[in-house]
Amino acid sequence: MVIVLLLTLASACLASTLPVVDLGYELHQAISFNSSHGLYNFSNIRYAAPPVGDLRFQAPILPKQNREHIQNGSVGRVCPQAAPLWSNVQQAFLLSYFYNQSFSQSTDISSYGYKSAEQDPRTTEDCLFLDVVVPQKIFERTKGKAAVSRKNLAPVLVWIYGGGYVAGDKGSLDPTGLIQRSRLGNDDGIVYVALNYRLGAFGWLGGDSITANGTANAALHDQRFALDWVYKNIHLFGGDATRVTVMGESAGAGSILHQITAYGGARGAAPFQQAILQSPGWVPVIGEEQQEDTLQQFLGILNVSTIEQARKLSSDKLIAANAYQIATKSQWGQFTYGPVVDGSFVPALPGQLLLSGDFDHNLNIMVGHNADEGLAFTSPDSVNSTGLAIQMKSLSPNTPTNVSDFVLDVLYPPVYNGSYGYTDSIARTALVIADLIFQCNTDYINRAFYNETYAYEFSIPPAIHGQDVSYTFYNNGSSSSVANVTVALAMQDYFTSFAQHGAPKSHLTPVFRKHGQQAQLMNIGNHTIQPTRDPTNNARCRFWQTAPYYKPA
Repeated sequence: MVIVLLLTLASACLASTLPVVDLGYELHQAISFNSSHGLYNFSNIRYAAPPVGDLRFQAPILPKQNREHIQNGSVGRVCPQAAPLWSNVQQAFLLSYFYNQSFSQSTDISSYGYKSAEQDPRTTEDCLFLDVVVPQKIFERTKGKAAVSRKNLAPVLVWIYGGGYVAGDKGSLDPTGLIQRSRLGNDDGIVYVALNYRLGAFGWLGGDSITANGTANAALHDQRFALDWVYKNIHLFGGDATRVTVMGESAGAGSILHQITAYGGARGAAPFQQAILQSPGWVPVIGEEQQEDTLQQFLGILNVSTIEQARKLSSDKLIAANAYQIATKSQWGQFTYGPVVDGSFVPALPGQLLLSGDFDHNLNIMVGHNADEGLAFTSPDSVNSTGLAIQMKSLSPNTPTNVSDFVLDVLYPPVYNGSYGYTDSIARTALVIADLIFQCNTDYINRAFYNETYAYEFSIPPAIHGQDVSYTFYNNGSSSSVANVTVALAMQDYFTSFAQHGAPKSHLTPVFRKHGQQAQLMNIGNHTIQPTRDPTNNARCRFWQTAPYYKPA
C-alpha cells in the first residue's frame, strides 16, 4: 500500500513538472519526458474539430475552444482502419516466389471469407490529432512563448504515414533514433511532428455525390489543415515554421506529392519548404464514374442511398462497412481507396500537373524508391500474359484496348532474357505495377524540378515496398528487420541533414550529389552506397506520365 502511494505521488509530481503550451484554443501539457534522450512528448494534440455527424465526409474545421482543463493527450487516437483480404496471403506468396517454390493457396479472394477484425481500442472517428516530440534543449529556449527569435528555433520534420490510404497512424513508429541522429556534432536536433488523417471511406471518397454534398479527398484537406497548424503553432514548441520538411512513405509520400501539386499551384505556396518522398504511390483514378461506383458500393453496404443518410448512422456501422468494403471488394494489390482527381484540390493527376508546370516550384526535394516496388502487389495469377492482362484491367479498367496492347507487346513484351528487366511473368507484372503506381512518380518529380533534386534507390535485397521504413526509424538495435546498421545510420544522416541544412550528407558514404542532367541517384545497397544512373529515367515513365490509360467519357 505504501509503495503504491509513493508511486502515485511520484507520478503526480512528475506530471506537475511537465511543460504546458498555450495553443489559444486549448492548453496542452507534455504527456512524458524521456530522460535518457532528453525528449518531451506532446501527444494527441487536437488540430481539428471532430469529423463526425454533419462534419463527416467534409473538409476539417477549427476545433472549438476548450480551456477549462489542461489536455495531456492521455487518450490515444487512431483513425478507423481496414485491410484487404489479399493481404492475408501476400506474405506466403512472396516467400514462395523468393524460394522458387510453387504457390498452392487459392488466389480467389472471396474463397477466404470475411471475418470482422477487432479494431484497435483507440479507434475513433474523432482522430484528427497530432504528436510533437521535441528535444528538451530546443524546447527550453522557448518554453511555449509566442514571441521568440528565429535564431532560437529548430528545423521541423513532419511525418505523414503510409498504409495504402486505409491503415496507419501517427504513433506507429518511434522517432527517437531519428531525432538522436539529428543531434550529432553541434546540432541541437529537430522538432518531430506526426499527424493523423482520415482513412478509407472516411477520407478518400470521390465522385459526383460527394462533390455535391461533401468534400472529395477529405484526407488531403486533413493533412493540409495539420500542416497549417504546424505553420501557426510550432514555434511554441521551439520549431521554425520557415524550415519545415514533410516526409512520408508510400501513401504518405503519395499524399505529399498531392500537396505539392495542390490546386494546380493556384493557391500559393505549400505550408512547407522541403519534402522527402519515399516510394510515393497510389492507383491513379481519374474517371468520376469509377469514383461514384466506389461511393455507391459503400452506401449499399450501409443500406442507405445518400451521403446525408450515411452521416446519421452510428460510428460502429460506418467503421464496419468501411472495413468490409476494403476487405472484400479490393482487387489484388489494391485498397479500394486513395486520392482521386476531383477538379479542385486535385485538378488532374500529379504527373500531369508536374508536366504542365502547375505546382509549387519553390521547394527543395529529396525522393527515393525501392528496387522492387511492385512485387508485393503482384497477383500470383500473373504467371503468364493472361494473368498480367487481368491485373492491368483491374488497375485501370478504362484503358483503351490499343493502349493495353502497346503496354503488353511493346513496353513490357513477353521477353524473359533479362533485357527488359525481368526473367519471368511475375517480375514482368511487378515492373508494370512499380512503374505505374510508384517509381515513375519519382521520375516525374525529378524532371519537374529540373533535376535539382536529391534522389536515391534502396536496393538491399529483396528491396520490396516498405522494407526501407525500418531503416528510416532505426532505433539503436530495437528493429530486427534492419540487415545493415551502417546503412540505417547513413539513411538517417541523409534525412536529418536534409531537414536541417537542405542537403543529404553522411560521413559514412560518398558525397550525395543532386540528380543533375546525368540523372544520377544514390544507390543504397547492402555492401555499397554509391552514385549510379537513375533507372526510372526512361521512356516507359514518359509514356505513363501522359495518362494514356484514361479515356474521357
